[in-house]
Amino acid sequence: MDSNNTLWKRKYVFAMMLSTLCMMCSCCNERDKEILWKFKEGVTDPSGLLSSWKQEQDCCQWKGVRCHNITARVIHLSLQCDYYDPVELVEHDNYYLQKCLTGDINLSLLDMEYLQSLDLRFNDFATISSDSTVNSSTLNYIDLSYNKYLSIKSLQWLSRIPSLEYIDLSHIDLHMETNWLHFVTVLPSLVELHLDGCNLESISPSLGYANFSASLQVIALSGNSFYSEMPKWIFNLSSHVHQIDLSSNYFMGQLPNTLPNLHSLISLQLHDNYLNGSIPDWIGQLHYLTTFEIDNNHFSGFFPTNLGNLSSLDTLTAHRNLFTGVVSERNFAKLKNLKFLSLVLPYITFDFDPLWIPPFQLDKLYIGPLHPTLPQWLYTQTSLYSLIIENSEFLLEAADNNKKFWRFTSTIQHLDFDNNTIEGDLSEVVLNSSIIELTSNNFKGGLPRLSSNVVFFQLYNSSLSGSISHLLCHSKKSNNKLQYLDISDNNLSGGLTDCWMNWKSLVYVNLGGNNLSGSIPPSMALLSNLTSLHLHENNLSGDISSSSLQYCRSLSILNVRENSFSGNIPKWMPQSIRILQLRSNKFIGNIPSQICQMPFLIILDIAYNRISGHIPKCLNNITAFVDMHYSTSWIFYEFFDGGAFFIYRDNLILLVKGQQSNYDSSLKLMRVVDLSSNNLTGTMSPQLFSLSQLHFLNLSHNRLTGTIPKEIGNMKQLESLDLSKNELTGEIPESMSSLSFLNNLNLSFNNLRGQIPSGTQLQSFSELSYIGNADLCGPPLPKNCSNHGDDTKASGENDDDDDGDESDFLSCLYMGLGVGFASGFCGVCGAIFFGRKCRHAYFRFLYDLRDRFYVLLLTNLNSFH
Repeated sequence: MDSNNTLWKRKYVFAMMLSTLCMMCSCCNERDKEILWKFKEGVTDPSGLLSSWKQEQDCCQWKGVRCHNITARVIHLSLQCDYYDPVELVEHDNYYLQKCLTGDINLSLLDMEYLQSLDLRFNDFATISSDSTVNSSTLNYIDLSYNKYLSIKSLQWLSRIPSLEYIDLSHIDLHMETNWLHFVTVLPSLVELHLDGCNLESISPSLGYANFSASLQVIALSGNSFYSEMPKWIFNLSSHVHQIDLSSNYFMGQLPNTLPNLHSLISLQLHDNYLNGSIPDWIGQLHYLTTFEIDNNHFSGFFPTNLGNLSSLDTLTAHRNLFTGVVSERNFAKLKNLKFLSLVLPYITFDFDPLWIPPFQLDKLYIGPLHPTLPQWLYTQTSLYSLIIENSEFLLEAADNNKKFWRFTSTIQHLDFDNNTIEGDLSEVVLNSSIIELTSNNFKGGLPRLSSNVVFFQLYNSSLSGSISHLLCHSKKSNNKLQYLDISDNNLSGGLTDCWMNWKSLVYVNLGGNNLSGSIPPSMALLSNLTSLHLHENNLSGDISSSSLQYCRSLSILNVRENSFSGNIPKWMPQSIRILQLRSNKFIGNIPSQICQMPFLIILDIAYNRISGHIPKCLNNITAFVDMHYSTSWIFYEFFDGGAFFIYRDNLILLVKGQQSNYDSSLKLMRVVDLSSNNLTGTMSPQLFSLSQLHFLNLSHNRLTGTIPKEIGNMKQLESLDLSKNELTGEIPESMSSLSFLNNLNLSFNNLRGQIPSGTQLQSFSELSYIGNADLCGPPLPKNCSNHGDDTKASGENDDDDDGDESDFLSCLYMGLGVGFASGFCGVCGAIFFGRKCRHAYFRFLYDLRDRFYVLLLTNLNSFH
């Protein structure tokens, strides 16, 4: 025994000495260091993630590198990017606020013979390569998830790492890998497999068994492209499997009727598919089940009562299915651990005993439709932090009911009533929840009052009337936390009130779609955090060029379309501005050159005003119009309700391609310049057509002259171009044929001439895109450029009916020419007596009349060929 103790002490002393020695000198293994340095040389590091990796330094001290305490061999490499955007992450779109590691993942990293874990998630790698045959016997953890642009053709290299226990390749493109199931089933130690959002298409639905490791506990395959029946092998996995996530795919069909070998299942997520049929009885026998999510499918039949036996169930979401029948307290008999219940079922009737007291205390409830009253058991849920009621109809008319209900909700952090017919007067209510969404309801009276606890308040499209001062002027406190205010699309009237000094935390304000009048109040100058202001579709007026908004230096979105604002376009816009929508007002003067100093501007919409002067030549100084990578991140508003983050993004109605559309998630990608329906004059400079990232350009209904510059061919992203109703001359430049994305074109009613460039997509547009240009010819116009109209002669072989038709047409033509001559003569004479503006307008009318007669002539002559 003594000898054993002595030996142990010697080993301990030796280990301590070795550890101390390693701390005193560079202990990094040279081979490991060489492999890591080679990896660094193969990547681009714009964010400086590898700035501590220096040759003269011990690699065990490099960021992300962890070495064994005794051997000093590299055992963990963790280089996940910290600069990701949580909003984009949720939507799987543009993940990053700042780029991290880009380039190539060289699998020679796995040649570090003691490496146990490799974590490179949230980077921007594009490829995987290997200079050696992957053959690791120690690696048990690999996470390459959320490398947005990474595409892997084959996973065969994974099968050569038998020690792997954890694999996460989520949100990497694997669509070319059709044999992925084979390569992961041969791994004898696999415990967790995460392949969410990988564009996988093949899942072998008819395969009866997949020979996964007996140790497999988690399989997550959500967000792929499995257009198939539910795979049979899923329900024949090992009894050790704890979690199955097949959500957000395109699975069809029904669940098996027989009990699968999944007795240990804790979480089953099948939501957002096309599954149908009834819920099989065996679900009620999964006694360890804590999470069961089947929402957004086509399940039908009676809602299963045996779910009420799952005493371990914590989360049950079944909303938006086709269940029928009655749901009562029997469906929840033993669910003592239930915390999250989601049951918005349009064909279900809720019939609860008014005296029933549930065995659970919910954190979150999502329910509907409820009618004609609220279930009484709801008032027993004193732990609720989130209450969502949809598609319901109940009365809160009685004063006692009204007070009881709103008093109950005052302790709930997140209150969301959407698309209901809740009849009740809010004007005497004080709301206290942190996040409040009361949209598309049928409330009566005026606005409620808000406590200082409210951070997010959304009450649009809910039939409210009265003044906004009732909401904003009641509080004299300076500690209000309100950041997001949306009371748009109601019947509110009166002025904008001058109580904004009490709400200095506001970052988003939307008062659009009401009947508000008056001017911008002085107290709005105190909203120093304001980033987004929507005042559209009201009766507001005044000169905003010198308004208090000039002190809102954080402003990024200003939307005042369809009001009666006047004066000049403001010059005080901050450089942070991204969207400037001033259309349909009474603005006058020139377009200020200060607009060119707004590098983030992506939407410039000043259509339907009285703007005059020239188009600024400096628009190409707006960086977002010429650089595709500029201004792609977006403003978002993130709020925490106590249980989850809620993310809201701006939206905007734009008139593009002649249609009004609401843009939300894609708004940040739009590049729009709309200067139409003003009094702009002068020529279009070549610089205007160097806006290579612009998608929509509308300069119609102005008085622009000169030719279309050949530089228009630089606008490679252009989808819509409208130059109609101007005084443009010259030929259509050949370079326009290179605009491959162009799908909407209007050059009508100008003075363009010559042949429409042939052999291009310009012939794919209808003749309406070119009418009103008397000297234009070539397809799609009926005028032939080579014959100059000679092809309109009759062949002499037409029958009598054709001669009669042509005679009638010529009679009408001569009559029209006579009317045209008389009109022109009167116009010339009248010009002597008319003022300058009337004279110009009258001549433009005559030009339009001439062009219309000419188009009528060509169209009818063409019909005789």
